[in-house]
Amino acid sequence: MQSPTHLPTHPLEATYLADGLRLPTNGLDYTILAIYFAVVLGIGFAARRSVKTSLDFFLSGRSLPAWVTGLAFIAANLGATEILGMAATGAQYGVAVVHWYWIGAIPAMVFLGLVMMPFYYGSKVRSVPEYLLQRFDKPAHLLSSVLFAFAAILIAGVNLYALAIVVEALLGWPQWVAIVVAGFLVLAYITVGGLSSAIYNEVLQFFVILAALIPISVLGLKKVGGWDGLSDSLTKSHGDNFLSAWGGTGIGDPNPLGANWLTIILGLGFVLSFGYWTTNFAEVQRALSAKNLSAAQRTPLIAAFPKIFIVFLVMIPGLVAAVLVPKIGTSGSELQYNEAIPYLMQELLPNGVLGIAVTGLLAAFMAGMAANVSSFNTVFTTDIWQRYVVKDREDAYYVRFGRLITAVGVMASIGTAFIASSFSNIMSYLQTLFSFFNVPMFVVFIIGMFWKRASMKSGVWGLLAGTTAAMVNYFWIYKQGVIDIPSDQGANFVSAIVGFVAGAVVMVAVTLFTAPKPEAELAGLVYGTRSPGVPEPPATGDDAWYRKPALLGWSAIVLAALCYIPYSF
Repeated sequence: MQSPTHLPTHPLEATYLADGLRLPTNGLDYTILAIYFAVVLGIGFAARRSVKTSLDFFLSGRSLPAWVTGLAFIAANLGATEILGMAATGAQYGVAVVHWYWIGAIPAMVFLGLVMMPFYYGSKVRSVPEYLLQRFDKPAHLLSSVLFAFAAILIAGVNLYALAIVVEALLGWPQWVAIVVAGFLVLAYITVGGLSSAIYNEVLQFFVILAALIPISVLGLKKVGGWDGLSDSLTKSHGDNFLSAWGGTGIGDPNPLGANWLTIILGLGFVLSFGYWTTNFAEVQRALSAKNLSAAQRTPLIAAFPKIFIVFLVMIPGLVAAVLVPKIGTSGSELQYNEAIPYLMQELLPNGVLGIAVTGLLAAFMAGMAANVSSFNTVFTTDIWQRYVVKDREDAYYVRFGRLITAVGVMASIGTAFIASSFSNIMSYLQTLFSFFNVPMFVVFIIGMFWKRASMKSGVWGLLAGTTAAMVNYFWIYKQGVIDIPSDQGANFVSAIVGFVAGAVVMVAVTLFTAPKPEAELAGLVYGTRSPGVPEPPATGDDAWYRKPALLGWSAIVLAALCYIPYSF
């Protein structure tokens, strides 16, 4: 799944982008694109040689180094919906976009690495839902598996549909062609090489995405007279708060974001952010594929450092577009906010560089889709099929089934891509899914990990209550106007908080009337306990001071806090 950190408050409209954005691509640009496709498929076939067991196919044999899993972790999150969407947020709301990164990602990523990965990796689970099986019971496990598999396919479809919109506008390909081509490529390299293929392609895609964004940001700043010229223009046209992270977010103060500092911190910074980063298997799966516990802990911590700075590569193009097209997003302009980056690609990039930028966008869409498909095939095969349908077969059977269900998942994603086309606001639709599925799972995890008394039955009831409450708040209280919430974004923040509170209250209530799990069965699953058996010895070099997870984590927190200073006064 993609994270809440890539979700702008302005919709990516389910319509064509402006016809005038068609890019002047030539043979050089298409050659670059063809080379990228060939390399992607080559990586898939190269990874096939390492797939001998189901653990190899679904978790890369738990053999990958931290730097590889760390870059894959951030690339899996860095979908093109983030690139286009956060640039749109920058064009519409200015510097407030940094909240989705410095509050809405970094603390949760550090918490995952320092606190939760020892439980995930130490318990040797193959998926996030499998942890719920060990901590609670089968109903909690089955419900979470079904919800996650369903959400993964929906979100993979959103990525495919968003890709189709952009490719049709920029290159002139029909939507169905873009959907089928991208779906086939993802299917080919995941089916052949399993998770290793997805991860190594995500490492490649990370650098291709940077190669696309850096020229747009640099040339955009140059076009508007550097940062000083950009600041002067935006201050005159949009006011001082446009370049302030916290300006206008006081409780009771009106602002376009439809959220104050409290809902930003609680709704985005805590509930949505922690709900996504700590329980979303599309991300956690990358850490579980690391070669040892230290590498697994360092995976999200290594990813946190590029995450801190990537915001500038999406925010700056949005701000530049707000200067170059003063009425962007209004009725007085043909360009919408989400067209900021395509517009700058058209205006600023020469052929060749343009081909790299188009390839970067396609790489971002494919990374987001591949992350969801690879996590879907693992959860469906190991948590649903192997656990409840066809048990105790030989290992090779589950590898074959994993490849088959990957194809089914891609076909289903193509179908949900067309479902997404029926929504006029797919970005709000995407974040609504997170408040429905990730937040309730997070409350079950956090209570289960830190409260020994939480009973076996409380897991499934907490999950049901949180999901139901979030849906009721969104579809009835917000959509029916029972309570006036200024925007979809603000409604999603509130839904997340409501879902979290409802899940927590029900878990506590059910626990008071049902039996807890025997304490002996909680070893290694609850904070303050240790996994049975001999502790894993550190690998050679892992005890180096610069590899200490605590140092990496707290350094990322401090760095993100320092980044706020220039935009807070």
